[in-house]
Amino acid sequence: MHVPPRLILATRNAHKTAEIRAMLGDRFEVLDVTAFPECPHIEETGTTFLENARLKALGISARLDGWVLADDSGLEVDALDGAPGVGSSSYGGEEGNDVLNNLCLLVEMAGNPKRRARFRCTMVLARDGREQAHFTGVVEGRIIHEARGAHGFGYDPLFIPEGCDKTFAELGEDVKNTLSHRSRALAKVVGFLTNDCPAK
Repeated sequence: MHVPPRLILATRNAHKTAEIRAMLGDRFEVLDVTAFPECPHIEETGTTFLENARLKALGISARLDGWVLADDSGLEVDALDGAPGVGSSSYGGEEGNDVLNNLCLLVEMAGNPKRRARFRCTMVLARDGREQAHFTGVVEGRIIHEARGAHGFGYDPLFIPEGCDKTFAELGEDVKNTLSHRSRALAKVVGFLTNDCPAK
């Protein structure tokens, strides 16, 4: 009987875990740090997505056996000089409050005709407290003037990916997971784990 390799996500974000688990299917046993209550909370003190992902990956992999994957991701809006960026999850003033974050973005963008934006995801893969590789996925798009759609999380109701006429929140999980920044980074992770990394 085939036992899939274990991949531990350095997150307590249930939305993120569900999204990655759905994208990987049965190729990996996907857990996150909620399964390991002894794991500490890692402060995201970096100034870039890579720095934050690296802090989480190294911090958790130093305490747990096996492959650990951490990501940091967010929305970059050209008209706001790349904001909210690494502050995406607390842009509205309260960590993880999607409603406030979206409202703040709409206020900041009010009347601005420049709507170009992108989602960026950087993932770091670590083992035994050492970084093995890192990967980035980007999806270009634009910010609309009011929220649309009931699926997804974060800024999904305000973001229309390039080549589409619906927001991520309207497209639904199955479609989003073929287009998203996270899926593009994750495809590179899977390629590394299945083709490039030494067997362990």
